Amino acid sequence: MAPNDLRRPFKRPPISDQERRRVQTLLRQAQNRQDAQRHARFLVNTVLTLPSQSYAPESEPEPEPEPEPEIELTEAGSAPDLKSLENLDVLGASKLKAAEARKWFAKQLMLPEWMIDIPNNLAQDWFVFARPSGKRCFVVSCNGTTISRLRNGSILNRFPSALPSGARKKDSGSSQSYSILDCIFHEVDQTYYVIDMVCWRGYSLSDCTAEFRFFWLNSKLAETGACEPPSYYHKYRFSLVPVYGCDSNGLQAAYSAPVPYVKDGLLFYNKHAHYQAGVTPLALVWKDENCSQYVMDTDSKGQVPSQQQVVLELQEDGKLTTSDDPPVVFGCLDGSFTQQSGLQSGCLIRFSIGEGGLVLMDGKLEKADLHYLGKANRARGSADSFSKVVRKFPAQH
Repeated sequence: MAPNDLRRPFKRPPISDQERRRVQTLLRQAQNRQDAQRHARFLVNTVLTLPSQSYAPESEPEPEPEPEPEIELTEAGSAPDLKSLENLDVLGASKLKAAEARKWFAKQLMLPEWMIDIPNNLAQDWFVFARPSGKRCFVVSCNGTTISRLRNGSILNRFPSALPSGARKKDSGSSQSYSILDCIFHEVDQTYYVIDMVCWRGYSLSDCTAEFRFFWLNSKLAETGACEPPSYYHKYRFSLVPVYGCDSNGLQAAYSAPVPYVKDGLLFYNKHAHYQAGVTPLALVWKDENCSQYVMDTDSKGQVPSQQQVVLELQEDGKLTTSDDPPVVFGCLDGSFTQQSGLQSGCLIRFSIGEGGLVLMDGKLEKADLHYLGKANRARGSADSFSKVVRKFPAQH
């Protein structure tokens, strides 16, 4: 055998463009900084004023569909479209009905993609922690009260807390101050596990790196007494999750070390990532049978269906897209079919993936063998992300 044949280089074809999008997101983050202070105030007011609706646990089986609530109409007599939702002011957001509230809130939390590629510089540039199982929510303390709202806009709890301005007592802080925490409510021990800090005492952290946000969170939360056991002015306990670097020891600890909560996978955060609303490749989730009981989708009874499903959103032109920004197009529905099926723009639709599976070329979707099943559960807030679909279904290259 010739010497050059002994070690012939082998380049594994990419299974996604996740790494490219990570780089682009970091560049865009540096070039286009949003007005984080204004957005934080906007979010606080909306969390406090949106009407309560029924909720659906994020990591637990979805409930059976309920009757569709009435949609509030605009002056033109039609339901507000996605563009108008994005540009809503506080007053407009406070008047949203259940379906629109779900769409709006689904875009406020920073949501992870599923890990389908190992990031470059994982050990140097990423954190990892075991995600608690439970209900993902914003917790806002302001004007002497604390409110937690789920990603579908419904109130989970309204209660006094030791957070700044979180209870009606003399030493709770300025009434004009507010704080926003990204939490997971763990019902087993009635604890809010804090995974991120969006705003603290009126100071927005959205444009700060995850490294700084985690440092600030660890420094400030314990000072308030929020991690103490419940009391009259502090109904629920808050707790931090152990965060590790992504070296071999950190990964092993996050995966195997005991924690006081039920695990639902591992969350990875890029150290340089700002708090970006919506799905982002700078936050990743990993699940397998050893670290999560929700590796596969389940029905309302907690049973794994015979066919795993994909949920996509129908656009005005009939295209079927994911929740990514920009969205990934999986296919297109004929106009006559959508009319016969009673489907409208913005509908979330369930599909199974046939034997043809997914066909990827250089990490991008070329073709998907979709089989229509029907509308998605009305309690659902958004379509699947592209990374989740690729993670669940085998792809051809």
